[in-house]
Amino acid sequence: MTLLEVGRIAKPHGVRGEVVVALLTDRDERVAVGSVLSTAAGRALEVIRSRPQPQPGRWIVAFAGVGDRTAAEGLRGELLFAEPIADDSVLWVHELIGSDVVTRDGRMLGVVESVEANPASDLLVLDGGALVPLRFVVDGSPGRLVVDVPEGLLD
Repeated sequence: MTLLEVGRIAKPHGVRGEVVVALLTDRDERVAVGSVLSTAAGRALEVIRSRPQPQPGRWIVAFAGVGDRTAAEGLRGELLFAEPIADDSVLWVHELIGSDVVTRDGRMLGVVESVEANPASDLLVLDGGALVPLRFVVDGSPGRLVVDVPEGLLD
């Protein structure tokens, strides 16, 4: 199964082995007790404690087997990966890549190459260079996204 990048260990926190994790997702269950995250090298890290920080998306996390600041320092900068979450009510970025993008009347706009983060609305980056705000997706099925874009946006 393909693992998704879900966060990064920013730095150690305190002397008991805790670290600050910056999540790349709004799914807090990624740092719930019992969750297992993987490093790029394949090391499995099981969450034994976690609590949110005041900054959105940042958590103080304790992993099994990481009991002191020296061990926590060794994790600084590590990318964290996890299996995709099964939720049919959500469009996942990894499932959008390679999808055909069509208008309501069936006009083909292109194929999604990537998704670019944007404060107003994430953008679908199409193979022809067009950028389509994700907020205009009105229907989705595996491999196909239907969008309703305002007149003139893509012309």
